[in-house]
Amino acid sequence: MSRTAVVLGVGPGLGMSIAHRFGREGYEVALISRGTTRHEGYLAELAEAGVKARAFAVDVRVRGQLLSTLDSIGPVDVVYYGPGATDLREAPEDITVTTSADARAAMEWLYPAVDVVQHVLPAVVERGGGLLFAGGLSAVRPMPMLGALALSGAALRNYAVTLNAALAEKGVYAGTLTIGGLVERGDIHQAVLAHPERFGEVRTLDPDAIADVAWQMFVKRDRAEEVFSVL
Repeated sequence: MSRTAVVLGVGPGLGMSIAHRFGREGYEVALISRGTTRHEGYLAELAEAGVKARAFAVDVRVRGQLLSTLDSIGPVDVVYYGPGATDLREAPEDITVTTSADARAAMEWLYPAVDVVQHVLPAVVERGGGLLFAGGLSAVRPMPMLGALALSGAALRNYAVTLNAALAEKGVYAGTLTIGGLVERGDIHQAVLAHPERFGEVRTLDPDAIADVAWQMFVKRDRAEEVFSVL
């Protein structure tokens, strides 16, 4: 039986590292991101590494499109959910001026995660698979400047670890990668590198190393969270 890993919110940093890591273990990979511009390059890179992959253009916040795409992929073993960590482009407002509208907008990155889990869970349970989520350090450390993002990040983290507690007896793993710092090769990292005069020297995280830990978490199932921080 073939095994399939879905990478939601794939980008050139951690998303592709996750795709490579699971692909190296024999998983077929389904890449999902909003645009198709970089898909050809992603697929070529994975093919060169011997990984069988497909790519789909989906905005995870468009529920019908998201679920129909998952249907077209078929039964999955592993889902990695990471769009909220990299797709927010505008600088957030400080928590002291965060409005309920800001909070609702930030939570739009949580709801698709719930939709995905509910949609794929029967197959994941049947296959003894897993669910991986990526979020920011503000979920566990007060970071007032991130405003509403801290609220949605904390909610996603709690969802992941609570899922793990609920699903462990069914042979399913759920875990969260809590990330504090710039992930190398990612879009935000590349934007920072383009303006050294503005940002100066920054410390970074290696996405391949994070993906290795994610694989070990999935295999060993001995912890529901790992924190990666250079902050």
